[in-house]
Amino acid sequence: MEDEFHELTDRVRAELRSPQDLVAYERLLGLARKNTTAGREELAQVLTAVERPLWAREIAAFILGTAGDRRAFETLVLLLNYRDPVRCATAAHALGRLGDPRTARAAAALATNPLRTAYALHPVRLLAELRAPESVPALIATLERLLTPHNPYWRVALACVEGLGALGDRRAVPALTAARDHPRLAAAAAASLARLGVQEEPGERAGP
Repeated sequence: MEDEFHELTDRVRAELRSPQDLVAYERLLGLARKNTTAGREELAQVLTAVERPLWAREIAAFILGTAGDRRAFETLVLLLNYRDPVRCATAAHALGRLGDPRTARAAAALATNPLRTAYALHPVRLLAELRAPESVPALIATLERLLTPHNPYWRVALACVEGLGALGDRRAVPALTAARDHPRLAAAAAASLARLGVQEEPGERAGP
């Protein structure tokens, strides 16, 4: 089983608080190993059952999502927008393999929401991975919003810069050119512009 699932289950095991939790945890791992239609039905029920702990829904959503079962979509999007970056990363990994056409729209909505910028890193990276029609416009809009002095979310801006370079769309040139003037983004922006065939002229940004 893939490394991401082992990392998830190791992390979740530390969250277990009772013998009943351990039994439920082992049950979920058993369903993952069996990988049967009946097992996936049981996992889907975990996503909607009342009072199931978050860790149980996370495991069930990850298993279903990486198997391409779209019933995991809503739970994975919820986790992509979660306050815990580790859970965001796990959800992004599963969403990248889910194959649901709604994923890019959801990631774009999260990335461009100014009220959720603190949690936008993994939606931004997911957009670059998906290479969907929504990816470039969302990354440009997010980057442009973050190109302000002393912005605390420079890591999100950096992910936008790197993602736009990887996507190779020349619509990103103006935003990347502006990003080149920000010290924490300059090197990555220059590299992304180079990938787009835009080379910095000698002395272009030199002072008087």
